[in-house]
Amino acid sequence: MSRVLLAHNSTYYPSSGGGDKSNRLLMEALAARGHDVRVVARVERFGESGHAQFLRDLAARSVRHEVIEPGAVRFSRNGVDVRTLTLDTHWRAFFSAQLDAFQPEVIITSTDDPAQLLFDLAVKSQARVMYLVRATIAVPFGPESSSVSAERTAKLRQADAAVGVSQYVANYCRTHGGLDAVHVPISLLEPGTPNRVGRFENPYVTMANPCAVKGIDIFLGVADRLPEVRFAAVPMWGTTTTDRAQLLRRPNVRLLELFDNIDDLLALTRVMLVPSVWHEARSRMIVESMSRGVPVVASDVGGIHEAMMGVDYLLPVNAIEHYQPSVDEHMVPVAQVPPQNVEPWVETVRTLCASEPLWNALSDRSLLAALDYMRHLTAEPFEALMFDLLKRPKKPAISAAAGDRKKLLALMLKQRQAASNPWLPVTGAPPRLVCFPFAGAGTGPFRQWTLPVSTVPLLLPGRETRQGEPPIEDMASLVSSITAAIEPLVREPFAFFGHSMGAVVAYETARELRRRGLPMPVALFAAGARAPHFRRNWTPPPEPSEQEFLDELRRLEGLSLKVLDNPELLRLALPALRADARLYRNYVYAEDAPLPVRIFAYGGVSDPNVAPGHVEAWREHTTGGFEARIFAGGHFFIDTARDEFLRELSLRLRQAGLSK
Repeated sequence: MSRVLLAHNSTYYPSSGGGDKSNRLLMEALAARGHDVRVVARVERFGESGHAQFLRDLAARSVRHEVIEPGAVRFSRNGVDVRTLTLDTHWRAFFSAQLDAFQPEVIITSTDDPAQLLFDLAVKSQARVMYLVRATIAVPFGPESSSVSAERTAKLRQADAAVGVSQYVANYCRTHGGLDAVHVPISLLEPGTPNRVGRFENPYVTMANPCAVKGIDIFLGVADRLPEVRFAAVPMWGTTTTDRAQLLRRPNVRLLELFDNIDDLLALTRVMLVPSVWHEARSRMIVESMSRGVPVVASDVGGIHEAMMGVDYLLPVNAIEHYQPSVDEHMVPVAQVPPQNVEPWVETVRTLCASEPLWNALSDRSLLAALDYMRHLTAEPFEALMFDLLKRPKKPAISAAAGDRKKLLALMLKQRQAASNPWLPVTGAPPRLVCFPFAGAGTGPFRQWTLPVSTVPLLLPGRETRQGEPPIEDMASLVSSITAAIEPLVREPFAFFGHSMGAVVAYETARELRRRGLPMPVALFAAGARAPHFRRNWTPPPEPSEQEFLDELRRLEGLSLKVLDNPELLRLALPALRADARLYRNYVYAEDAPLPVRIFAYGGVSDPNVAPGHVEAWREHTTGGFEARIFAGGHFFIDTARDEFLRELSLRLRQAGLSK
């Protein structure tokens, strides 16, 4: 038997994601077949709080464990040795140490590592590498990818095997990525025969993981059209704060907490809705539901038809074709979701909930199809592929062929050219609010705002889809470039919004528009920033060390804890963040006449660096009218008091004559 190591770039157990559960069951099946299986995993947030929560989660499930060095937790589950990093932040170093200690013959990686943090180390080892593709959004190639990269695609070809979770995914990898991908079962189910918990009298029409890509708009549309039907939603990894708020506003929708045992959820479910609008790779929830006699109504996209096994109902959707160059609060790529026709969904759900004979017949067909599928569902095909790899030489670490590189680069260029102006990935119809980001930020903070105008976030070099470009480190160059980028928009009504550093950049851009004789913004909204003249005769301080810089960020709340406590996110964010901090540190205010633009200045009452007096001082920079307001919260009050702040912003935009 073989030594098998799973590189799991998330929490292996306990976890709620379908991919996490599928990886766990595959590893347990290999262990049951006699293989020596080890898992290297991590918690979502490193540090004392994440460590303590992880220990509580294990204790609640009676899992015996031990804390090992460096800053990790070890436990065994169903024959699998699990090492989870919790306290220490050196994730790659921890994985590398486990490689050296365990000396695996096979390393299993997957699409839960889209940045290839662990895959890169795996292919450099002597082990055979198997790459599991569970989501086409997470691969760096093809039309369904959220981030095309020729370099990362070339690296994936160094895997000794690529395995798609469905035939659809395997075909996609062969067609668009040039990978010699195959499909064998990698989403196993719990051993034994599932309990038939589906009942017509079960109370809810249920959706798991309600979010944009999973089709929350369809779910909400059906719930609105069928007020007499009770619905349930289970928030998971994709559900944002905005999604939760929309669900809570519906009187016939109940939010359910996650269940460790899926039987507990399905025993409450009359019909399972899977209205995905991305190209779903397969959907574990479909098979889990059908195997317990719960009918499923699902989207006819991606590999879902394979999961449905020829059973009704597959309904049409307008699938996502493009992703915005940003991520949401959960670091999930933001999709451009097309409008959906909910009529087929409404009629199907209405009919199923009204006809017990129809429901019973569909429940029977679903159960029989699932049980027949499960009879042939084992780890043997995957094991056979693994044994075959061990007989063959390991693939050498080589770069992509020149012709392949050209094709991939052309595809990447085509995707990037979808937005003709890299500074403005999204422009929308006038009137517009041009949003200037705080230090280190991209377009993400503004994507979810709902305002009476089009929100137009600026994308500066060095972040998101411009990650490969060097950040701009002096104010004059940045302002000049932004002015040139937004010039096509200023002929129609617009306003500026900036937070923290972004407020000062917005102010300087307004002055540059005046110098060039171009139209000025109707209003300037400055949040979380001192008035510019506090930098009059400013002498920049010395460059801080990295630790001093991080300590200052924590003190001033200059970066969210989600990033500060995650070393991989921090590693990606630091170059742009340091460049922006250097830009603002070296900014010196130059005297000029006040702007003939109305200024609204905002602050947080507990902001450690911007006092109410600093906010009020913006009054000196306008002859067009001024108002100030202080909100509850600290530096990022625009997040913590978001609803109240957006109501204020909407009101002022309308008062300025800016609304659609």
